[in-house]
Amino acid sequence: MYSEKLEKVFGAAGVEIGDIIEVESKDIKIEGTLMPKTEMGDPNTIIIKMKNGYNAGVLYGENVKIRKLKSREKIEFPLSPPKVSEKLPRVAILWTGGTIGSKVEYKTGGVSMIVKPEELFYYIPELAEAANIVFKDVSGVASEDMTYIEWQRIADETAKALNGGARGVVITHGTDTMHFTASVLSFMLKDLNAPVVLTGSQRSGDRGSSDAFLNLISAVRLAANSNIAEVGICMHATSSDDKMHFIRGSKARKMHTSRRDAFRPINDRPIAYVTHSGDITYTGDYRKIGTEHKKTIASTKYEPKVALVKAYPNSDPEIMDYYVEKGYRGIIIEGTGLGHTPTSVTHKGRSWLPFIEKAVQKKVVVGVTSQCLYGRVNTNVYRNLRLLSNTGAVHCEDMLPETAYVKLGWLLGNYKPEEAKEMLGRNLTGEIKERIREDEFLI
Repeated sequence: MYSEKLEKVFGAAGVEIGDIIEVESKDIKIEGTLMPKTEMGDPNTIIIKMKNGYNAGVLYGENVKIRKLKSREKIEFPLSPPKVSEKLPRVAILWTGGTIGSKVEYKTGGVSMIVKPEELFYYIPELAEAANIVFKDVSGVASEDMTYIEWQRIADETAKALNGGARGVVITHGTDTMHFTASVLSFMLKDLNAPVVLTGSQRSGDRGSSDAFLNLISAVRLAANSNIAEVGICMHATSSDDKMHFIRGSKARKMHTSRRDAFRPINDRPIAYVTHSGDITYTGDYRKIGTEHKKTIASTKYEPKVALVKAYPNSDPEIMDYYVEKGYRGIIIEGTGLGHTPTSVTHKGRSWLPFIEKAVQKKVVVGVTSQCLYGRVNTNVYRNLRLLSNTGAVHCEDMLPETAYVKLGWLLGNYKPEEAKEMLGRNLTGEIKERIREDEFLI
């Protein structure tokens, strides 16, 4: 936001955001579009988008003059979206926000969030040709702000859409925590007999390299035409636009901050690929849509008092006591290598074993995964692993730490602690594989 002082200056000059203005001082003269001010930076700095596309900032002072050259142009969208055919498969798009929901703000050249999910038709008219689409605005939070409460609502709305006649569901989502949501939905949605596809974008729609449009149209095509009865993520498989991949929800992870192919299957293969033209190729084992159409049940009970902690050199095991004293019912440890924690240490008080054992004795379910991500934890290789296993902690096979975390929260919300502990190490949705193929490493 601009400062109150600068807002008064704009008002006196008859200037509004989006107008073409000239800013002149004794040193420079700049012409361009007056841009909105973000929360960052000096509120007395005027932001101008110049004709070359670059932004410039001019600190306002006594010698700075502002002159309006041209009022902003009003650009209206179509009053109604394109017509969709009821003969096409019905796909419900559940809107939860994220970068995929950004649009070019034509009055300034900047980026803003869409107001209604139906606006997607204006940017991706091909959607109307791919499916009979219905929209549902579920939430509008950044993915890093997601909680189990949003997960519960998304699961409820997904089940409602499928039981209401949708052939498949697409969930738009921010990418930062998309794999958490995909994983927990894999457990929450029972008797699923349709594709549930999460998608998003790494780059906003104003950029020439945006992945938003192709990710969304591919996700809709998968939901409308595939025979997959699982939850998964559809995003770019490579940095090019040649194909998207559909990754099992409990085996997906974001592996890069900004690349378009950031999501990778871990200890697994993609279930399918979809090309720019909509061709679907199945490459992995998956649960297929059956002939018996059961009602999808949203099993949304969830225990939020589950922690995800990391073991590392010099780590203080008293973190376990902290969570136990706070009333946490489950703890997932990201161990090193095959599932280690500091054990036979030379410094008193640094071994995690007594703290883990104490937590288990207090009926806290403790699971151990690996920071390596690829591969499997194993209690039978080293002595320290066997000692850790003897505390009553569950080594979580080849599960991702994030998957183990949300799985344990879901288990403790629906089962007694002893049942949850037994089920944590058991495959429920494809999150544990009996055998990992060599070509499933960094595929």
